[in-house]
Amino acid sequence: METILSAAGISKSFGGVHALKGVDFELAAGEVHALVGENGAGKSTLIKIFSGALRPDSGRILYLGKEVEISAPRVAQEMGIATVYQEPLLYPELDVVENIFMGREITNRYGNIDYREELSRARTLFEMVGVDPNFLVEKVGRLSLGLNQLVLIAKALSYKSRVIIFDEPTAILTEQEARRLFEIIGRLKEQGVGIIYISHRLEEVFQIADRITVMRDGEIKGTFPAREVTRDRIVELMAGRSLRSSVRRARPAYGKPVLSVQGFTRRPQYFDVSFDLYPGEILGFFGLVGSGRTEVALGMIGIAPPREGSLLLDDRPVNIRAPFEALDLGIAYLPEDRKTQGLFNILSIRYNISVSVLGRLKRLGFLVDRDREAEICNRYSAELSIKLRNINNLVSSLSGGNQQKVVLARWLAGSPRVLILDEPTRGIDVASKEEIHNKIFDLASRGVAIMVISSELPEILKISDRIIVMHEGRMTGIFDRESATPEGVLRVAMGEAGTGIQNQG
Repeated sequence: METILSAAGISKSFGGVHALKGVDFELAAGEVHALVGENGAGKSTLIKIFSGALRPDSGRILYLGKEVEISAPRVAQEMGIATVYQEPLLYPELDVVENIFMGREITNRYGNIDYREELSRARTLFEMVGVDPNFLVEKVGRLSLGLNQLVLIAKALSYKSRVIIFDEPTAILTEQEARRLFEIIGRLKEQGVGIIYISHRLEEVFQIADRITVMRDGEIKGTFPAREVTRDRIVELMAGRSLRSSVRRARPAYGKPVLSVQGFTRRPQYFDVSFDLYPGEILGFFGLVGSGRTEVALGMIGIAPPREGSLLLDDRPVNIRAPFEALDLGIAYLPEDRKTQGLFNILSIRYNISVSVLGRLKRLGFLVDRDREAEICNRYSAELSIKLRNINNLVSSLSGGNQQKVVLARWLAGSPRVLILDEPTRGIDVASKEEIHNKIFDLASRGVAIMVISSELPEILKISDRIIVMHEGRMTGIFDRESATPEGVLRVAMGEAGTGIQNQG
């Protein structure tokens, strides 16, 4: 196959830290070449160099057989190298057509914008990838994240791109949107477009990739045809070691529930939600976007309390109106978005872990016992295998997976009885995901009651003892782990008849 884009000996350092060390990489026409690795492996640095956002310290880039210098993102785009990022960067108050041609509008002979011609060309771009362009005059801010990604793909094609880089494209998509994306990628391949595909979800990498390149510590550890390599081999190369696979535990013996939700209702987010949570249980919560799963959790910790219904802790009614009240009762919540809701990004790792227990560390009424604080931080950093140089460094210096572990360490330091984990492994690498799963199993074995909310059905099926499924704010099914199948859970999540709403203990 024709090589479209290649890198030879690319190196890049930041303040003495070697992000890339002599990287070689090739992309062929009509190929999906997946780039995988743990957070901090160098994937993002490499694609930023290809897209013009960074310049290498040394090495060569060849595009269509010629050595090129990609000095800025606009240069890359005009060459025909486009990047579709995880979170679409668009102008929400402008419509789809205006976003596609922003900065290079089509004008008529009088110098005015020829919107009719732009509309016609935009329609052709979407038809190229088999999408009905019935939303071209809609404001982008009113569209779903999946449609926003389609706008970026159309914009890339408007540059007649020969290379499109997808950076974690399915992290914010529904199952249906992800399937549509894969179909579009298939059409792009048929047209000879080369695709660089970055994802932490190995199941989808093996589904769509022709070749897989593994990176670790800024180096290429191997490139393989996807059909000739196993998942275990890829994971081993990513981590640099054999990982202890998380093994499903024996089902816990249910006694009295530690927590009971009864008739929770807060219209229009959720209606008449009732369930029990037992010591040592991992209760999965699954539903499509807009199902109300996160809203129920926010109601439980007092961020958005229910208008109707009650919450019982050890058979006693509790009225939680703020997260600190939940924490005082032993109920901790790890939020869905760690960057905006879970971390103090401008503060240290030490503070981010210890903030939940500072009240217990006071001396003389107001001084913090720094030795005990450091002891707690070091203990949970070691327990969760957080990769850090010093607990006094900024938490923003850590990779995404290690930031997620910092948030988890914060709540573990408070020794919660009930732990609510909302998307605990979103956007983190396979090795970190396995470690977090193992920690969840370990906590459950110690008697902690755990509620896991996840949009990844394989994760829910893997770790849950029971699964509650929601659709449009209502519970539509409860599965025990023996009866749960991907097809059955998805049908219920899409609104088909459930298995009966009753607690199984």
